[in-house]
Amino acid sequence: MSDSDTVLSALADGVLRLTLNRPDKLNSFNEEMHLALRAGFERAHRDADVRAILLTGAGRGFSAGQDLGDRDPRKGTPDLGHTIDTFYNPLLRLIRNLEKPVVCAVNGVAAGAGANIAFACDITLAARSARFIQAFAKIGLVPDSGGTWNLPRLVGEARAKALALTAEPLDAEMAANWGLIWRAIDDDKLMDEAQALAARLAAGPTKGLGLTKRAIQAAATNSLDEQLDLERDLQREAGRSADYAEGVTAFLEKRKPEFKGK
Repeated sequence: MSDSDTVLSALADGVLRLTLNRPDKLNSFNEEMHLALRAGFERAHRDADVRAILLTGAGRGFSAGQDLGDRDPRKGTPDLGHTIDTFYNPLLRLIRNLEKPVVCAVNGVAAGAGANIAFACDITLAARSARFIQAFAKIGLVPDSGGTWNLPRLVGEARAKALALTAEPLDAEMAANWGLIWRAIDDDKLMDEAQALAARLAAGPTKGLGLTKRAIQAAATNSLDEQLDLERDLQREAGRSADYAEGVTAFLEKRKPEFKGK
């Protein structure tokens, strides 16, 4: 686990809270922050005490994306493909492959990779004042961090192209209406609601929640027959879990279940 202060990490009640912490730079990514955030998600993959993740940003923004000062073409032509291959793509794969819920609380502007990382999380809440910007078009780049994959699947090709080609800001209410995020929340209630949601998920049957996440993500590329077979296989696995046994037993005994994520 990285000891960098560019990402604050705290585990309580099964929720690993990861806070992007470069507020003076609108939490834009440099290499140190990349590695620290990756370390947090790697911990979530291997640590059974982590039952859910809550990702947010410090200060007045979630993330402005890449710190362009670290990729200044005046200092030599940067290999942005290497940046994506080394930092962004591994992070997106860690988020998508983690069979635990990932809640994102967007507390302000989310631009470029910052927006697309938020869209890649399982349940994203945003402050009503938040804005999502596909800022790549402003500097001659292509949406990355899964943007060209997620956007058309979430909002359709026409809206995805408009967002990517114009770089116009999208407010939180519209993002929720279009299905890019789960819900827009009053600014002063965002973190309380996000924390409560993450805690509720962490206390739930996380074995089954993780299998559900896997199934829904697979549907984007599976045929109906493939998806039906996957549902069968994952339901078989879920039905053999201790969480399923506990859930049914608690229901029959009229008590609150105590799930272990197993």
